[in-house]
Amino acid sequence: MEREYAKRAVLTDWRRVDLHSAERAWADRRRTAAEVVQGVLTGLRLEKRKAETEIVKVWNHLLDPNVASHAQPVGLRHGTLFVHVDNSVWLSEIVRYRQREILERLQSSFGSQVIKRISFRLG
Repeated sequence: MEREYAKRAVLTDWRRVDLHSAERAWADRRRTAAEVVQGVLTGLRLEKRKAETEIVKVWNHLLDPNVASHAQPVGLRHGTLFVHVDNSVWLSEIVRYRQREILERLQSSFGSQVIKRISFRLG
């Protein structure tokens, strides 16, 4: 303890200002490498991207190849799966006759909390 006090006194004298409280606050903000990496990984939203990748894989194997060749998922946001369909004829076919079946199949694979609805768009 005396050594720390002596070190602090020498540094204060040399700097001509007492920065002990500022240094203490900075030291309290330090984080371990694991905390920094976890923060970066959380920011990258890798779990969400992994789920989206899985949806694309399952989409191609779960659905009729004719539908899968004309419609592909492009994103998932707040429970809505966005799907681009390559032409208006297939868009009409899917929305009118196959939307419910596609939603039920995807919900059985991923759960109704992950995919709540599907939005088909021409694109």
